[in-house]
Amino acid sequence: MKNTKQFYANLGTKNLGLILLLVLTGLLSGCNVSPKPIIYGEDGCHFCKMTIVDKVHAAQVVTKKGKAYKFDATECMVNFMNEFDASEIELFLSNDYTTPESLIDATQATFLISENIPSPMGAFLTAFKNKTDAENAKAENGGTLYTWEELLVHLNQ
Repeated sequence: MKNTKQFYANLGTKNLGLILLLVLTGLLSGCNVSPKPIIYGEDGCHFCKMTIVDKVHAAQVVTKKGKAYKFDATECMVNFMNEFDASEIELFLSNDYTTPESLIDATQATFLISENIPSPMGAFLTAFKNKTDAENAKAENGGTLYTWEELLVHLNQ
């Protein structure tokens, strides 16, 4: 019995560094600030509660703590921001219209509002990673182009 107690006492002392490393690794992995996959046809919009099905208009925010909120449209993401402390958000993401299911940095995107390209919530809002693609879509469909900052002002009027 005495040998068993001594064994466990030595085990804890010898492996304290390893145990601390494992605990620290576990804690840090819980704070992963990255987008989460959107499961189209299953995930619901955090703002309007509709099922996310449109693969070119979905959006997502990820907080600084790594919590992801998914939306069926960029306009839902913007409306959500009005009810949430935006300083807690690390990533603002929108789907790229030219690459379905591809999330892009919304703060760097070019947005087109065109009544000829419907979006799930009726704002006719579409995001483009490449400004040239947005300009081409505007030439083909009409509408108005916006930067992220301009879009926020426009939608919050």
